[in-house]
Amino acid sequence: MGLNEEYLVIIKATVDEGTTVKKLKPRARGMGQKINPLGFRLGTIQGHHSLWFAQPKNYSKGLQEDQKIRECIKNYVQKNMRISSGVEGIARIEIQKRIDLIQIIIHMGFPKLLVEGKPRRIEELQMNVQKELNYVNRKLNITITRITKPYGHPNILAEFIAGQLRNRVSFRKAIKKAIELTEQADTKGIQVQIAGRIDGKEIARVEWIREGRVPLQTIRAKIDYCSYRVRTIYGVLGIKIWIFVDEE
Repeated sequence: MGLNEEYLVIIKATVDEGTTVKKLKPRARGMGQKINPLGFRLGTIQGHHSLWFAQPKNYSKGLQEDQKIRECIKNYVQKNMRISSGVEGIARIEIQKRIDLIQIIIHMGFPKLLVEGKPRRIEELQMNVQKELNYVNRKLNITITRITKPYGHPNILAEFIAGQLRNRVSFRKAIKKAIELTEQADTKGIQVQIAGRIDGKEIARVEWIREGRVPLQTIRAKIDYCSYRVRTIYGVLGIKIWIFVDEE
């Protein structure tokens, strides 16, 4: 005789404890959101290194033009330095564009190494840039400004560390020497990070050392930052430097 499920009635039901289920929160992927310290502070205590206006359709051309100017200047300085110290000494290159004039200001830590002996090298550099970019209707003016404390700027410091790593100096010795140089520049804190096949090890890793305070999340803290690549016999190493200059 078959049972019709319409006529079935539940008289008794028991429930045991069962297995305990833990509620797991999903982990965030990666190491958190990183942002360039200079871009994070634009409009408050930091300013742009390039000042010009352009239509949206011409913006990419202006950006590529700035990149060519900077590469041309760096290549010229690297070839014509008086001594082969490995340090170009360029802290930053500011570009100001007008309708008929392009003003370029080169902030250097050791301008004598470039200008001494040949005072017309600035004119030669100006001619090289004009020839590279084919400027006809626009004038080009290049000026060099000397920095009082060169090792207080991350670009110059990164070039110094890169030169030490090319000469097979231990990365810890190179970083400690760089930190000693920044202490002479009256900085409040520094963080140096090196990534890659450090000291020729087969497995790439990241090493960093911090001295003093480096408040990355404080907007009123003026922090200079740079990233630099250096080619060694073991491969490419990446150098990142944060320098806490002052707090406003």
